[in-house]
Amino acid sequence: MASVSHFNCDVNFCPRCGAILPTLGIHGGLACVVCKFEIDIEVMEELEVKYTIEFNTKSDYIEEQQLKSAQSKTDGPLVERKCPKCGNDTMSYASLQLRSADEGQTIFYTCPKCQYKETENS
Repeated sequence: MASVSHFNCDVNFCPRCGAILPTLGIHGGLACVVCKFEIDIEVMEELEVKYTIEFNTKSDYIEEQQLKSAQSKTDGPLVERKCPKCGNDTMSYASLQLRSADEGQTIFYTCPKCQYKETENS
């Protein structure tokens, strides 16, 4: 049995390589199928695992809802691009292959605030 640990990890994962440790029914221990690391199940029972659950705050939820609302009014996903008309920091985009296959796509940008549209040939 090896006791080498290269990093600190959850007890369900190999401390040597990080792979999932399946339970060995016959031997009553754990063995890594990747690096062949083995450990007795009794040693694993002594380990204490702590988990932390973090909940979003109300303000995080409100910001997320505002972002979803802004995205629902757009033509596609948002990207950091300044609108030349109103100065908004984000614009939505959509891309289409309008030219021949060996040329780049045409990207259509739309401002979610003022609905200004522009194109770019990539």
